[in-house]
Amino acid sequence: MEGKTLARIGAIVFVAFAITATVIEMTRKDEPLRPASAPALAPSADPLRTAQRRCQQMGEAAANDPECLRTWAETRNRFLGRTPTPVTPQSSED
Repeated sequence: MEGKTLARIGAIVFVAFAITATVIEMTRKDEPLRPASAPALAPSADPLRTAQRRCQQMGEAAANDPECLRTWAETRNRFLGRTPTPVTPQSSED
């Protein structure tokens, strides 16, 4: 086989492949993209986030504020995936 014949066969195969790919792409039906929806039950404002902001604005005084200490404990538990354990009063033996 001569070089010219081989080049022609290669060109024909390439053109046939390009036409096939074009036809397949043109006949494909694209489905419209669905917009991502927000969860319906999500609260508009997280009360924990609001408490965190308040403690942040307090600065160093927040280290002595019992509400901020509770907020930080709840944040830590939520981050670590812990469930809060109920506090039971300790009985003193007389």
